[in-house]
Order: sequence, then C-alpha cells, then structure tokens
Amino acid sequence: MAQASPSDPMQKQAFRDAMSRLGAAVNIVTTDGPAGRHGLTVSAVCSVTDEPPTLLVCINQSAGAHDVVAANGRLCVNVLGAQHESLSDAFGRRGLSTDERYARARWGTLQSGAPVLADAAVSLDCKIARAEQVGTHSVFFCSVLDIAIAGEPNGLIYFNRLYHPLGPAHAVAAR
Repeated sequence: MAQASPSDPMQKQAFRDAMSRLGAAVNIVTTDGPAGRHGLTVSAVCSVTDEPPTLLVCINQSAGAHDVVAANGRLCVNVLGAQHESLSDAFGRRGLSTDERYARARWGTLQSGAPVLADAAVSLDCKIARAEQVGTHSVFFCSVLDIAIAGEPNGLIYFNRLYHPLGPAHAVAAR
C-alpha cells in the first residue's frame, strides 16, 4: 500500500473518512457573556479527569461561535438525545442566526450563565481553564462547575455521517 504525505489532499480525505467511523455523542456547545450568546454542534468532546471534573472540547477556529466561546471563557456542553436531531442540524448549519437557533428549544442557565438545553440528556456547565491551538482547531480544557442530568436520558450519536438514536427504546439485546 502506497503511503501519502499528511498534507496530501487524499490523506486528508482518508482521515476524515476514518473519523466518520468513530461514533461520537452529539452535543450543542453554548456560551453567553460579555462577547454575546452563541452556540454550535460539536462531536469532539470527552472527559479528561474526574478530579477535578474536566472536559476537553474541540472547536474549529473558523466556526462562527469559536471566538465568542473563547472570549466569554465559559460554555455548556449539552448532550443531545434522539429527539434533538433537527436541533443539532440547526446549530450545525451556517445561515441561521443565533436567535433562530435558540428559538427552536427551551433554555435555562446554571452557574456560568451559558444556555442549558431544558431536555438535554445531560448538561455540563463549564469555565474554560486552558486553550491550546492544534492545526485548525482550539482544544478547550474546561472545568465543570455544575451538572444537570435528565431523569430518563436517551442519546444521539453521529456515525458514518448519519445520526443514530440510543436509549431504552433503541437498545440492542446483549444476549
């Protein structure tokens, strides 16, 4: 098999294709503060440690919300359920205003003041502790300030460029 250079457009596409096979939770990352209110759909979120509770959130530097999130220094990771597919699309689509995106759901706040999706599977309210630039993205290390957990959650993952619901109604028999 021939090896391609990492800067080769074919290699970039191969990497994107490979990452499409890495199933990921679908999240709406929100912010509000001195720089304004914004939000976007993000799949690159993961736990770093539980002591202290810390998340890693990756946001493309070209995203409209990137600079607002960075300037506000706070965000909320709203983990989506199966019922949020169209909301994910709205927050992931260019051309919709921030007000149009937020008008599609009910929102509250926790400690940081970032918007919290009322019926999210879980919402993790955070303060940005550190940011690193890696290529086209910023990697935000976020200290968790507060958590809201749904009573009966379900989930939404993105795999192979499609949404897939998770939860009791969608469970696959383990045996």
